[in-house]
Amino acid sequence: MRSLIRRHTPDAGPRDPAPSKLGYRFQRLMLTPGFRASVRIGMPILLIAAIVGSWYSKEENRTAFAATIAETKRSFQERPQFMVQSLAVTGADDATMARVVEMLPSDYPVSSFDLELEAMRAEIEALDPVKSASVRVGEAGTLEVVLTARVPAALWRDGSTLRLIDGEGVPSGSVSSRASRLDLPLIAGDGAEQHIEEALALYAGAGPLRERVRGLVRMGERRWDIVLDRDQRILLPGDGAVPALDRVIALNDAQDMLSRDVVVVDMRNTERPTLRMNEEAAAAMRRVSATINNNEAGN
Repeated sequence: MRSLIRRHTPDAGPRDPAPSKLGYRFQRLMLTPGFRASVRIGMPILLIAAIVGSWYSKEENRTAFAATIAETKRSFQERPQFMVQSLAVTGADDATMARVVEMLPSDYPVSSFDLELEAMRAEIEALDPVKSASVRVGEAGTLEVVLTARVPAALWRDGSTLRLIDGEGVPSGSVSSRASRLDLPLIAGDGAEQHIEEALALYAGAGPLRERVRGLVRMGERRWDIVLDRDQRILLPGDGAVPALDRVIALNDAQDMLSRDVVVVDMRNTERPTLRMNEEAAAAMRRVSATINNNEAGN
């Protein structure tokens, strides 16, 4: 009977149960949570990335993938709740609203994702007659554009062009003739539009002379002349123009001087107002003075 006990072989050393150095290091690494997670999670991710990269490296696969993405995006953007069915523009005159309509899309329905609302608003506000604009897609699928128009406060003669300007001096259009807007004061001269507030204050303070005011002219970019009918002119100072005009009105009420043969009322020196007569009146005054002087000499 063969013995069940393994005989001891003198040449064989004792068996070491400890792992090898490589195995020991691997076991130590596996005890590290970060390494264990990288093996359990990172390796599958790297494998998946390799498979996807290999598939995506082929041009036909990339083309098919891009087409699928584009189709999915388009099908989402063209859902009924995102479609714009019509356009509504309000808040300005017919001519301005017609110009706005020409600037906006004309083919409906169109996806709201294809509309650059902020760019539309900026383009609309660049129009002279428009002070501000609101552009949004309403609940009923309507592209709603609400305009705030500039309100003309005066006519500005810019060379040969009559421009409508608002109270801030911003042009808002033009007219063909003065008769088109007789309700607005007329201003002219270099820099007149930059001092529109003072011009409007003078026009408002003209009081009983307002019906006779033909326009206000900016002189040398520093002061105003008020032009009246009958070719009369009031020369105002650079500073204190409104009080100077009030003084002219008071003098006219007291002495009715503007109904006489006065051509110019010079208020540039407020301490010494000067009147200039027309040629006929001046000649008559000279004749009267000469007659008086001759009579005094004869006596």
